[in-house]
Amino acid sequence: MDLTKAFGWLNFNISIWVDNNDKNLRRWQRRFVLGAALIAPISPFLLLQGQIVRWKVGILPDAEGDRSGRYGEGDDAAKLFIIGESTVAGLGARNHELALAGQFARFLGEHIGRPVDWKVVGKNGVTARRTMDELLPQMPDEKFDYILVGLGGNDVMKLSSPVKWRRDMTELLGILREKSPDAVIFITNCPMIVHSPIMPPPIKTILWNLSKMHNENIKEFTRDMDRVFYYPQPVDVPLEGFFADGLHPSEQGYRDWAEAMIRHFAANHKW
Repeated sequence: MDLTKAFGWLNFNISIWVDNNDKNLRRWQRRFVLGAALIAPISPFLLLQGQIVRWKVGILPDAEGDRSGRYGEGDDAAKLFIIGESTVAGLGARNHELALAGQFARFLGEHIGRPVDWKVVGKNGVTARRTMDELLPQMPDEKFDYILVGLGGNDVMKLSSPVKWRRDMTELLGILREKSPDAVIFITNCPMIVHSPIMPPPIKTILWNLSKMHNENIKEFTRDMDRVFYYPQPVDVPLEGFFADGLHPSEQGYRDWAEAMIRHFAANHKW
């Protein structure tokens, strides 16, 4: 987590102007700025905590092997594209078939009753903004039936403000819609930091509160988007065996998470 820059933050490097009609976003932004001011005096301690957590966790390698594959057999395969941060890069799994991409393709295919051709572009550490700058140029020039966006963790860890989170995600989703006008777009949940066994207080409490704020924010701004579905907190995923390192999912965690997302999307949306 990049706390070095984070506590330079009252985030006056971005505009905190918000539409006067958007009371919730203005309220979240005020809470964010006030929280930054309140914890500024203990920022050196929080920075130290962050560095200790990083040292304990280390850096897992990306999933190995092909960044594309197929689940199922037969003709008329659906096309799935997965883009995002470390979970999309597959940290904690041996290969992408056992990570988020392959597991989501599996449960998607079982739900729609069709084979699924999947392609994945992920990178550890990216925010929504960096995803646009660094990963979108790698997106294949083709139309997809389904897109899974795996982001939120680093926008929490790097303390993106509510305004920045909404602005960047809205822009990213707009670009993805332009590239695949008919796609159903799924979005993974903001991180359930409260369940991390390796994150200590008070940094755990601070990041969890920000994650909950981002969760409410994205629920609101995606609500009326056409064929854009967010998997909200709290998530229905078993915790036993979920983590590989206290932060990233294990292979079992990816399987349980992907299954829970498809179950939620199928039960709550028509697609």
